[in-house]
Amino acid sequence: MNATKSAFVFLCVGIAGTAYPQTYALRAARLFDSTSGKVSAPGLVVVANGKIQAVGGAVPAGAEVIDLGDATLMPGFIDAHTHLTMDFDPNYNGAMLKALQMTIAEKSIRATVNARKTLMAGFTTVRDVGSSDFIDVGLRNAINTGMTPGPRMLVAVHALGGTGGHCDDQDSFRHGLFGHESGIEEGVVNTPDEARRAVRFNIKYGADVIKTCASGGVLSPTDDVDVPQLSQEELNGLVEEAHTLRRKTAAHAHGAEAAKRAIRAGIDSIEHGTFLDDEALRMMHDRGTFLVPTLTVRVGIAESRFPPLVQAKADAAMKQQDAMVKRAVALGVKIALGTDAAVFPHGENALEFAFMAVDGMSNAQALMAGTSSGAELLGLTDKVGALKPGMLADIVGVPGNPLDDIKVTQQVNFVMKDGVIYRNDRGGSKFQGH
Repeated sequence: MNATKSAFVFLCVGIAGTAYPQTYALRAARLFDSTSGKVSAPGLVVVANGKIQAVGGAVPAGAEVIDLGDATLMPGFIDAHTHLTMDFDPNYNGAMLKALQMTIAEKSIRATVNARKTLMAGFTTVRDVGSSDFIDVGLRNAINTGMTPGPRMLVAVHALGGTGGHCDDQDSFRHGLFGHESGIEEGVVNTPDEARRAVRFNIKYGADVIKTCASGGVLSPTDDVDVPQLSQEELNGLVEEAHTLRRKTAAHAHGAEAAKRAIRAGIDSIEHGTFLDDEALRMMHDRGTFLVPTLTVRVGIAESRFPPLVQAKADAAMKQQDAMVKRAVALGVKIALGTDAAVFPHGENALEFAFMAVDGMSNAQALMAGTSSGAELLGLTDKVGALKPGMLADIVGVPGNPLDDIKVTQQVNFVMKDGVIYRNDRGGSKFQGH
């Protein structure tokens, strides 16, 4: 496929979101099996009608063959913790002012740029865990209908938390500035009944997943990072209501006690988990609760300028991340890849693979965290996360062998989602004749 044809295909397919009817045969030197963690050679995946038809075997007659050469075919990557509707800005105070001044229309347009960057980095599915103004719902819908390129999105609408906590968007502004106190419509709850109502509100307006802030946060200016912000009863009500309505749940929880409350409530994943103790990790192991450690936040935090209180919290958290993840790995806690993209620049999500490997995961385990394990957490194992017949054709190519060098995940050169090619840096293709 020459450069002119590549550009035409992106304009007519990548944006419109409709695949040409032909069958593709993707070939490469290797293929990564995300269920076994092994690489086989050579790699061949046959795609038609947006789904994987075969893995291995012969090239079907009439298929368009795309040969990626010395590369590895892999399932599309999954990021279980993103904020595509927000932008990275190292100027903390300036970013807060900009967010207040920017129109919803501009935020929405910028979100489409972030979505495209994420997709082109090989992340074909994301769980977007907190937005404002329902922009995440609009972005998801625009991607699903082919209006703009981006990853498949599971969205949370508002993250739910207590008054003055990490999820309270008014927590750093003077009383009365917004004309009313944050309430259920903004994701703020203070009783078990309000927690249940907020879950219902989010789902009414499009939430695929429910996210809560069980503890304080690093970047919120008025709370302690490790202090619980919801009672056991509030978390119980929130999680029970979400599960009753068939939605999975995620808890932002840096502190051990906040995490334990969320785990007891039946939360599906703990996000960040910076100060988790061994008891919390054992509870997660025993109950099958996932950890989403978001290690790549250190990249954005290192580049940012914070007020003293926020800087102190960031410094304390960064000192604990690696040791916590190493203990989680040693205890056998389930881990899924998540980055907290927006705390660092969008499109650099694959850095997380390398950070996970540094913290005691084998390269295979890290790759599985961003493919099959991510699919398990999101409840999508029948659709994505593996290269198997019948699965959606979400396929990425990376140069070389990622089991030898995990950093090749940062050099994605081929991206297919739902059978549509969005990126093919090598550009080589041919039709297989009858």
